[in-house]
Amino acid sequence: MILAGADWGVPHWGGQHWSSHLTGQIWTGQIWTGQIWTGQVPSAQLASLDILDLMLQASWLAKFVLLLLALASVISWAIIAFKWRELRRAAEDSEAFLEVYHEGSLESAHDAARELSASPLAQIFLDGYGELSRIARYAGKSLASGLGEMQQRTLDRVVEWSAAGEAQRLERGLEFLATTGSSAPFVGLFGTVVGIIASFHQIGEAGSASLAVVAPGIAEALIATAMGLAAAIPASIFYNHYVGQLRKLGNSIDLFTAQFQADLRARRVQVADGPRAAGG
Repeated sequence: MILAGADWGVPHWGGQHWSSHLTGQIWTGQIWTGQIWTGQVPSAQLASLDILDLMLQASWLAKFVLLLLALASVISWAIIAFKWRELRRAAEDSEAFLEVYHEGSLESAHDAARELSASPLAQIFLDGYGELSRIARYAGKSLASGLGEMQQRTLDRVVEWSAAGEAQRLERGLEFLATTGSSAPFVGLFGTVVGIIASFHQIGEAGSASLAVVAPGIAEALIATAMGLAAAIPASIFYNHYVGQLRKLGNSIDLFTAQFQADLRARRVQVADGPRAAGG
């Protein structure tokens, strides 16, 4: 311990004798040779606070949090890019398919649907057309002759199941964006807490609260916060955008399903059951 009032032979500056005369304080720390401790961090130490170096020097728990957030961000951007292309093609192909379908020919609509595979409406039509062909083949009739009541019900179920499957296909991946957008900030906050705890631990080991001691842990905490926000913000923005697009496509699916079923009913003929046909 250095006693107050001791003269350590420090030279006179500006006509005043500078000494370690501490008024009401006890300096229990370090003896600096050739340097005067002023509470400021040398520029060389501040320059070493590189983001990559801080991430590499972080604790294993902080590294796990940063890795988890980085992985979530990469997956989110991959889903964002994939859904952008998928939904754009679905909207364009659906519009092109409806133009052909409204011409009234099932055969031409079938040919167009095979080319416009990205359209959910085209896929619904292909499933319904395939079931219609199977029913007609087993019944020994052409597609233009119509359907019976039971056959119509079977075809309606196939069309409805196909519509539900297409809606689920288009929604695939959005649950990850929703989860990332809602949970990534809290994961980043957990990393912030870990960084602050590390700062207090370093203060306890060094016995000093200088910037050189506190800065790495605080910087680690802020990096975790930034990573959480960087993962959450794009995921939330594009999730809301895609939900709006899916709402429009969902309305198109519902309208087309109802129209397709109505068009098939218009082609239906009343086919008598076996006993009724025998009695006629």
